[in-house]
Amino acid sequence: MFKKIENTLITLSKVHEFIMQFFRELLIPPYEFKEFVRQCYEIGVKSLPLISLTGFIIGIVFTNQSRPSLEDFGATSMLPSAIAIAIVRALAPLVTALIASGKVGSNIGAELGSMRVTEQIDAMEVSGINPFKYLVVTRVLACTLMIPVLSCYTGFVGLIGSGLNVYQHEQVSFISFFDQVFNTISFLDINQALVKAAIFGFTIGVVGCYQGYNSMKGTEGVGKAANAAVVLSMFLIFIEEQLVVMVVQSIRG
Repeated sequence: MFKKIENTLITLSKVHEFIMQFFRELLIPPYEFKEFVRQCYEIGVKSLPLISLTGFIIGIVFTNQSRPSLEDFGATSMLPSAIAIAIVRALAPLVTALIASGKVGSNIGAELGSMRVTEQIDAMEVSGINPFKYLVVTRVLACTLMIPVLSCYTGFVGLIGSGLNVYQHEQVSFISFFDQVFNTISFLDINQALVKAAIFGFTIGVVGCYQGYNSMKGTEGVGKAANAAVVLSMFLIFIEEQLVVMVVQSIRG
């Protein structure tokens, strides 16, 4: 029992040191701008097909699930407003983060883990390159920037899917649909979604990089690093979702 508590505290201390090192390296030149741009491409552009499909399906499915409940109260006309609130406030950033934690987080954990066990990171240190700045800072920063961008895209695609579904069943035009959508959401909703997405992106980047950068025990460690990156980032994302919702509710209240 005490050994587990001790190991947990040691791990938390290492994570804290890892995060503090990230902020120190972030502010100190030289800056790895080319690697940062490459990581933005890897995380953002290469995730677009999966994000597009998922966001579109979510918009359609959530609309179909919401319609019967509103029909019971004769409030089908409120469907665009309900969909807008659900997608913008919660679904877009959360779904984007969960997809990214599975795709991006596992890739980062496996990539850095394989570099650690094959001693490529050690070789970078010997050759005079700062591996932490080149490998960790660029990836965490790219995740923090690109997840909000992907979240906005997910919300847009989800609303298009919902708009098509509403047009098919209620014969509501796209102009009327989006007019009701934008009359419902506020700047606080958009800011809340962007802040949540940025926090989720930072979490995915830090967890993936920490697991991969500290991977051990050969190829088995690479698999464990990739798996831990996904599981831990998803777990933390749900906790952060609840905390942000509580803070926003206190602001609204």
